[in-house]
Amino acid sequence: MQTRFSEESKNLPRAEEAERILRSCVHCGFCNATCPTYQLLGDELDGPRGRIYLIKQVLEGQPATASTQLHLDRCLSCRNCETTCPSGVDYHNLLDIGRAVVDQAVPRPAGQRALRLGLRSLAASPERFKALLRLGVVFRPLLSANLSAKLPRPSPARSERPSLRHGRTVLMLEGCVQPGLSPNTNTSAARVLDRLGISVIPCAEAGCCGALDYHLDAQATGLDRARRNIDAWWPHLENGAEAIVQTASGCGAFIKDYGHLLEHDPAYAAKARQVSERALDLVQVLGKEPLEQICAARNQRIAVHCPCTLQHAQKLGGSIEALLTRLGFNLTEVPDGHLCCGSAGTYSLTQPALARQLRDNRLNALESGQPELIVTANIGCQNHLDGAGRTPVRHWIELVDQSLAE
Repeated sequence: MQTRFSEESKNLPRAEEAERILRSCVHCGFCNATCPTYQLLGDELDGPRGRIYLIKQVLEGQPATASTQLHLDRCLSCRNCETTCPSGVDYHNLLDIGRAVVDQAVPRPAGQRALRLGLRSLAASPERFKALLRLGVVFRPLLSANLSAKLPRPSPARSERPSLRHGRTVLMLEGCVQPGLSPNTNTSAARVLDRLGISVIPCAEAGCCGALDYHLDAQATGLDRARRNIDAWWPHLENGAEAIVQTASGCGAFIKDYGHLLEHDPAYAAKARQVSERALDLVQVLGKEPLEQICAARNQRIAVHCPCTLQHAQKLGGSIEALLTRLGFNLTEVPDGHLCCGSAGTYSLTQPALARQLRDNRLNALESGQPELIVTANIGCQNHLDGAGRTPVRHWIELVDQSLAE
């Protein structure tokens, strides 16, 4: 694809990257075949190829409009198109560049600004988010159906986390909303790791991975969070921690991008690259361990939802299914497993109608094999799918934790 950037666009910090990505696109349209929003809306501008053209036009000097912003906002950033693309177009980075330029040129309405600021302020703080959840439970009858569905179903709490007692150690990102929405997830992960002789090092200084800010009009704030996490983790990595484990694939995908996003920061480039290399999803860690020696699988029909951030961003599609099958779990067939559930971070709140359509389509596919339980690897997907009130949805590590042989 030929490009003729405007003089203003040529001076953007990531201009060369944007031009390289645009020129790699041969506008074949294969991406539209697997784009969830294009499938729903049938509009060329709501598919990757159309959005690429919109970004190209803006970078070449055409005015950005509210319509441009809307079509970019509707993108789930699921990266399904990247898996499909025969030319290897780095779509998600182009989208981040384009969104930043468009958001700078097109002021959002007050309601959108308030929603985005509220999400960034509340969700990125576990303490504030837990307090908000408690209020939500009290006032649940007064909430809209969409907000009420976001409140988690009650579940029995797991026991306390194991103490630091093994020579092998890892760090674990605690997450922002996961401690409030699914507190058992990280506890279960720590219990299973402990049984394998691996201790989780507490690291309270590490906070939000930065993805929430980065994708809600505050890229600089998101990168500052990344730098703070690198500072918090670095001493432990130097002292022998094997990896930074994530139990939320969305956070993991963003941390694995630290090296790219901070490659031009002289103070953090080298550390960011190493952090990204040592950031591992939980399934990558447990997949190499002798889990069969400590687990006794139950005869329960399970459907696996593989999040977009695991299969398209981290390229780990099928890894959870392989691990659970190895352990003897009874997995159902799930058609169209490559498609997005509609959670996509905060998408279910910023684009609720589209998110509900995608969720219901995904649940229909997941429930086609009549499972007793659906498991996933990302808190956003878990909360979004479980909010429909249909088949219960949990993180897959809870299933493994429950099967630990005593």
